Amino acid sequence: MPTQLFEKAIALLQQLIATPSFSREEEATAGLIESFFKKHKMPAQRKGNNVWACSRHWDGSKPVVLLNSHHDTVKPAAGWQRNPFEPVLEGDVLYGLGSNDSGGPLVSLIATFLHFYDAPDLPFNLILAATAEEEISGPNGIASVLPELPPVVLGIIGEPTLLQMAVAERGLIVIDAVARGKAGHAARNEGLNAIYLAMEDIQWIQQYQFEKVSPSLGPVKATVTQIEAGHQHNVVPDTCCYVVDVRTQDCYTNQEVFDILQQHTRAELTARSLRLNPSRIPEGHPIVQAARQLGLPTFGSPTLSDQALCPFPTVKIGPGDSARSHTADEFIRLTEIEAGINTYIQLIETFARQLSPTP
Repeated sequence: MPTQLFEKAIALLQQLIATPSFSREEEATAGLIESFFKKHKMPAQRKGNNVWACSRHWDGSKPVVLLNSHHDTVKPAAGWQRNPFEPVLEGDVLYGLGSNDSGGPLVSLIATFLHFYDAPDLPFNLILAATAEEEISGPNGIASVLPELPPVVLGIIGEPTLLQMAVAERGLIVIDAVARGKAGHAARNEGLNAIYLAMEDIQWIQQYQFEKVSPSLGPVKATVTQIEAGHQHNVVPDTCCYVVDVRTQDCYTNQEVFDILQQHTRAELTARSLRLNPSRIPEGHPIVQAARQLGLPTFGSPTLSDQALCPFPTVKIGPGDSARSHTADEFIRLTEIEAGINTYIQLIETFARQLSPTP
């Protein structure tokens, strides 16, 4: 990897850190990325706060591979000891909000795309997309970009995974539940206590084990995370509301999991969304075989990303550590970014050889 490519990636990351880009407020960082593309004579397209570019030697007869990461961030967590918008470099460590999630993977993918931009002999076309609203799975992020792109056969999603490849990812359903009883006076043993009805549901949710267990992601996980009922100490409550966080896996669709939960609970269940489905790429897919050739570990990811919104095979991989995401004094190491760029380049080259083996 040319040193100049690495230096450009670090300079862009420092600019991104210095520019606030909370979800739905990414106009400025979208502008920075668009300007970077133009500076390097790579025509860019933009929709909202999403920016993408296509490889120079586009061939409509070749399949399309998407390189994607996001440039939005969460808001700073409590406990920051530094200015989250000041890119501070201490030795090998670069501090700043979004440096790890997902600035490091994003600039590494951009550098990789720049490396391959003029390559005429790849057996596929490349698109680099820097997208918005990933942290909230918003409708104006990658979901709004995909209809603008030609059909994609593979997505490489840049997220901090310690350069291990996620070949499967859990989905998410957030469910609002309302248990309905009947109000009455607590002193006269009247009514039907909605809290007790909810407790029966919650106990079932806690104890139930879904029959199918994913080899890569394990069992479906359903957790009651919020509950609210009652407004007066002497009134039996007629409603009890609770929230269930469900982490799905590839043996079930989100709809199937929701239906099972509704079948076994008395409360009225409402899913906020069923679109964040789990994903898994076949073990024999050429990108997985390429990872194995390079000695990259594979795993099933418990955390959600834009993989959930991609209706085509995807893998998730990138420099940095998911454990640092959304934490105070977030950081990434420069050596991690250097390794990330090298790994992405080697992965794409190896994947290309998988598709066009030498006789």
